Amino acid sequence: MKLKHTTKSRRAAQGGFSLIEVIIAIAVMSIGLLAVVASIGMAVKATASAQEDLVARQKALEALESIYTARNSQQVPFTSINNTASGGIFLSGPQNLLCAGPDGLVGTGDDVACKTSGGVTCPHGGVECWVLPGPDGILGTADDETYSLYNFKRTITFNQVLLSTGLVNSNMMAVTVSVTYTKDGIPARTYTVNGLISQYN
Repeated sequence: MKLKHTTKSRRAAQGGFSLIEVIIAIAVMSIGLLAVVASIGMAVKATASAQEDLVARQKALEALESIYTARNSQQVPFTSINNTASGGIFLSGPQNLLCAGPDGLVGTGDDVACKTSGGVTCPHGGVECWVLPGPDGILGTADDETYSLYNFKRTITFNQVLLSTGLVNSNMMAVTVSVTYTKDGIPARTYTVNGLISQYN
């Protein structure tokens, strides 16, 4: 009798999971796995646009720096540092990334088609391009690839700066440079830099 009682106690202590417990465990694990898969997808998308993000940042900073340099070197008068609608030389609205023309500034009416180091005009109407090493990893060989920035647009905007009295500060302008790009499978992204530029160095 005692032996049978002990066997029954062991069986009761070794009872398995019920069907409901198994279903709940599967549901919890499924939710966790879906969260992990979603985060991996977001990481892959972020990595896919990392190169374009870097290019957009660099092109925005280059344009802003060229404006400061033009002011510092007195390459253009301060009154010309404005959008064309306000009497300046910088084109309004989004513009293709063309190369600087005779005035040395990008985003102005005299911008020209870009050329590679070999003197070949870049594709897509001369929009800036880079020649990158091909599969062999060596630049200057027949398998080099041309990377065009045709999917990038740059907007340079100038705005007046107001004094605390509400009057316009005629010695200072606010400048905003935005570079927007599009890429398949990713919504349009924009990188923006802001600065203040004064009439004086």
